[in-house]
Amino acid sequence: MSEWKVRTLEGTSMTLSEEAIQAFRTSLRGPLVEPDNPQYDEVRQIWNGMHNKCPALIARCTGVADVIAAVNFAREHQLLVAVRGGGHNVSGSGSCDGGMMIDLSLMKGIHVDPRTRTARVQGGATLGDMDRETQVFGLAAPSGNVSTTGVAGLTLGGGLNSLRRKYGLAIDNLLSVDIVTADGQARTASAEEHADLFWGVRGGGGNFGVVTSFKFRLHPVGPMITLCAPWYSTDDAPRLLAAWRDFMRDAPEEFSSFAAIWTVPTAPGIPEEHHGKRAVVLAGVHCGSLDEGAKVIQPLRELGTPLVDMSGPMPWTIVQSAFDPFFPKGQRHYYFKSRNLKNLSDETIAALLLHAVNPPAPPILIAIWHYGGAMQRVGDSETAFMGRQVPFLLSVDCIWDDPAQTEDVLAYARNFIAEMAPYSPGGLYVNFAGLGEEGVNLVQEAYGPNYQRLAELKAKYDPTNLFRLNQNIKPAM
Repeated sequence: MSEWKVRTLEGTSMTLSEEAIQAFRTSLRGPLVEPDNPQYDEVRQIWNGMHNKCPALIARCTGVADVIAAVNFAREHQLLVAVRGGGHNVSGSGSCDGGMMIDLSLMKGIHVDPRTRTARVQGGATLGDMDRETQVFGLAAPSGNVSTTGVAGLTLGGGLNSLRRKYGLAIDNLLSVDIVTADGQARTASAEEHADLFWGVRGGGGNFGVVTSFKFRLHPVGPMITLCAPWYSTDDAPRLLAAWRDFMRDAPEEFSSFAAIWTVPTAPGIPEEHHGKRAVVLAGVHCGSLDEGAKVIQPLRELGTPLVDMSGPMPWTIVQSAFDPFFPKGQRHYYFKSRNLKNLSDETIAALLLHAVNPPAPPILIAIWHYGGAMQRVGDSETAFMGRQVPFLLSVDCIWDDPAQTEDVLAYARNFIAEMAPYSPGGLYVNFAGLGEEGVNLVQEAYGPNYQRLAELKAKYDPTNLFRLNQNIKPAM
């Protein structure tokens, strides 16, 4: 091929010569994958099967030098550019049609220092990669709930996790990042250097550059923790959710929890007569001693007769991967929307149950995340992440298999979130923002008073908005 059609930042088509492509190819140590490559379809596939995007070029970076070369090439030619870490982003922003994907998935290096209880994690690693290495030393970094999630995307958006009340969000345990900004410069951002940039990447998403590695503070967790997971019939959902709400008011910080309304899956160990029933799951992790954990969770296991109870001591790595079978890569469609809640009053519970009990697709999961503890002892202005002081987050996690259901599912989620507005102080979790279809209005709501500071930071480090395929913060004028 002597010429290449690519998409620009402004959405137009331009032609790159074979000479330009060849020069770029030779500047990379990793492979440059094009549509005629036999591995192209495998490489371009991201986690969310809802998205079938076809980049013109995929730069598979193996290190910082490759990332610099890719960023420079994209900037010089004004290419539409997407950045993929673990490829798990629900919105599909890790890929693009016709532009260039900067793919970090080959960059999975992890170094754990048990003496300082820190870990250096490259930008393409997943939570499972990180947990495998840190658990060798009985340590863990607060991270998400599905092991195939990319460390980068989860962390840059804030990082809700199962240790949040004891140890905070993922960003609260971030000590520094190595990042390639839009000018092609490799920088280290921490509390001591480029502190403004360090503030922005802690919740501001991928707006400011390509993070090639993260340095995390680790904590003693595992190898065994206590899982709480009784499943109850939704027939008694109002009472169950109220009891969980009241229980969490005095729960120790070692216990982080969310309540879910979900459909009982067909899985080993679950009685067949309960398969397909809608259920209330009072889920949580206690990261202290096993004896204490068993005592703490017992009241939640005795609120009725569970359909099934998966509670008990369990390896941390098993808990972290327990959801994996229900969220396979490329096979299912995903659309997650969220909204902060003022409280979980009986009125709020009644309003959300109107939608949660009978969704248009059985796999749809409705999660009510309980906040508090360590994550709330960080002020809203200390990091870019907003919304720490609310007591709960509602997440409508749509999962479906039949593409013909897409319009109905999206309408359901959007309507659900809209009708919960009276029960919300505003705000949402940027990692659960659907397709970001509300544009700047959504981003401004997500960041609230922090938005203007973020826009000024964007103007400093990415004035042309090269990194725009994200929950995009426009550069301040």
